[in-house]
Amino acid sequence: MNAYRLLLPLFISIIVLTSISGTAQEVSSPFLFGDALPDAPELAHRGDHKVGVRTIKLVNKDQVDILNSKDGVEARYDRPLTVEVWYPAVIPSDGKELVTYDEVLGMKGDPKRPLIPFTFQGRALRDASPMSDQGNFPLVIVSHGYVGSRFLMTYLTENLASKGYIVVAIDHTESTFRDAAPFPSTLLNRSKDVLFVLNEIADLGKADSKSFLAGIVNADQTGLIGYSMGGYGSLNAAGAGYSAGAIQFFTGMTGGSTALVERGHAHPDYRKSVDPRIKAVVAFAPWGMTQKVWDAEGLKGLKVPTFFVAGSEDDISGYETGIKAIFTGATETERYLLTYDNARHNVAPNPPPTAALKPGLHFDEYYRYAEPAWDQRRMNNINQHFVTAFLGTHLKGKDYTKFLKIKPNSNEETWPGFLPRAGTGLELLFAE
Repeated sequence: MNAYRLLLPLFISIIVLTSISGTAQEVSSPFLFGDALPDAPELAHRGDHKVGVRTIKLVNKDQVDILNSKDGVEARYDRPLTVEVWYPAVIPSDGKELVTYDEVLGMKGDPKRPLIPFTFQGRALRDASPMSDQGNFPLVIVSHGYVGSRFLMTYLTENLASKGYIVVAIDHTESTFRDAAPFPSTLLNRSKDVLFVLNEIADLGKADSKSFLAGIVNADQTGLIGYSMGGYGSLNAAGAGYSAGAIQFFTGMTGGSTALVERGHAHPDYRKSVDPRIKAVVAFAPWGMTQKVWDAEGLKGLKVPTFFVAGSEDDISGYETGIKAIFTGATETERYLLTYDNARHNVAPNPPPTAALKPGLHFDEYYRYAEPAWDQRRMNNINQHFVTAFLGTHLKGKDYTKFLKIKPNSNEETWPGFLPRAGTGLELLFAE
């Protein structure tokens, strides 16, 4: 009882501060991925726009089919890509901003983890009419990990669309839960997929196209968001050319293929492939540095502002010699590193779906999403906050300095936008 009396004034002050700050939001019922918790930081909350969602099928013709290339002779194929697009939309009065996503547990080719279909809901309306009376919106391209899917980060894709972005998440062929294939396809195709999708969406967004995106996409202001292998590809697409060692590793793995050479910083055509429309990158736990995918020269090629997100105990991409080493080595640009203390690799995904909680499933169905030391919903809200601030700064020209250039240690004082006692266990480094 004494402890309760001592803490009561603190509880009251938190409630009052929440009300005054305007960050309190009634949690919807049922609680869906991306909804703001009571302690969500200020910019985590959804924006003013309603959200629509559609699926698009794309084909990148005449690409290297690395999985069927042999003895240095490269096969070719038309590479299919499915993308999901979230966008500001007009929701009719009798419409409901609710969508059902089709996903799977398991992974193709793993007998211990068979594919098990399941569904989960999100806050968007399937095939809603796009908002076309407010000009165009910056483009954000999202690239998942290996393996993964375009639905891995719906908490963030929906949130950004509600804030006035066209958000396009890629199903990377041969790298999803449903069609997982050997690793060389992922190594080769990640950055190429991203650049192809950028061109395709830019074309669909032209005013004279017959797409629902006509006139509402500002591809000249493009941001990339990549998680794990998606981070690996997004950094390369934005200017961080691969090292000679990475190319040699790929060549040995594929029996002599030189297909990755053109993505190396030493290749004369690599710099020409870096698209100037890319203005910002968010890299969640990017893979590759501990495998020497980049050297100092390659990292110097990254010249667009970049926001890294990492767990201090990442056991997949590595932290000190992995993600933090990329942050330290990318000396030619403004960059941030947000670190979740004691988190491992899963700093980006949705929380574990209900389907993954069923007794008897392989443990990795849960740990595909979950973090052992963090509430995933809280991490999602923190990610929404900082990604909003970072992309808003570099794609929309907003002044979010107070949320980004702050004291590094969140335990020393309450960060701007965070409620008292709600921001512990974080570090945000800044360099330029």
